[in-house]
Amino acid sequence: MIFIKIKRMPKPEWLRIKARSTIDHKIVEEILDKFHLNTVCDEAACPNRGECFAKKTATFMILGNVCTRGCTFCNVSKGKPVPVDSDEPGNIAIAVASLGLKHAVITSVTRDDLPDGGSGHFAKVISEIKKEAQHITVEVLIPDFKGATEDLKKVINAKPDIINHNVETVPRLYSEVRPQANYHRSVDLLKKVKAMNKSIFTKSGIMLGLGETTDEILEVFKDLREANCDFLTVGQYLAPSSAHHPIVEYVHPDKFKMLREEAYEMGFLYVASGPFVRSSYMAEEALSHGKKQQ
Repeated sequence: MIFIKIKRMPKPEWLRIKARSTIDHKIVEEILDKFHLNTVCDEAACPNRGECFAKKTATFMILGNVCTRGCTFCNVSKGKPVPVDSDEPGNIAIAVASLGLKHAVITSVTRDDLPDGGSGHFAKVISEIKKEAQHITVEVLIPDFKGATEDLKKVINAKPDIINHNVETVPRLYSEVRPQANYHRSVDLLKKVKAMNKSIFTKSGIMLGLGETTDEILEVFKDLREANCDFLTVGQYLAPSSAHHPIVEYVHPDKFKMLREEAYEMGFLYVASGPFVRSSYMAEEALSHGKKQQ
């Protein structure tokens, strides 16, 4: 996809973040290297990775680090994926225990090349973590599995505490931002989770600054609530490079605050809305908040 070059906007003051490196940060990196594990923190160049690593937390990315889809916002490599690592579920479980995590977040690249989209591998990872330490809660951020209910059911049957699937942007921008995805399929996935297991919390997220309008954002919120989505994250899109979808707007923190209030009015159990918010940032807070409101 070819983008029209627009003048690069200077980053506003509220989006400046200090780099940090601590002993705990290095411990996380060492454990990841030891077990040959990937994190979305590194692959997606998340602005919060320094803070999260310093707290000994990370979002593990399974099924390799090469995605079969070509979303224009994402920094993860695209192309021919690597073979699935059968040792990965056990290694992640050991890494989670080694880090002393209370809440583990697992995501993946999209693997349209696999017969089940990688859903069986997700289920194995969840099972191994719970086997290693039953007290650990597990959140999975899953792809859409092309809408296949049987694949989704494999993940649901493994009983994670939260199933997250991000809509990412408003329907109008899907052809530019997520050309191989389908907005209604993504919303329907969240609806299916609740239909099959009401005890699992559902979660979704959207990026701002891609050219969406406020009315479009609020319509997405409504669609997610109609699908009984429990948790919502709203953050600023930051282009990884000039080859990615351009930033159309730096959204002011006041708007994020307004959107958070609107979302709570609609009935979400937990809403994180701010420039640096990402789908797995401070994820354990959402679960704790949701359980209190059950």
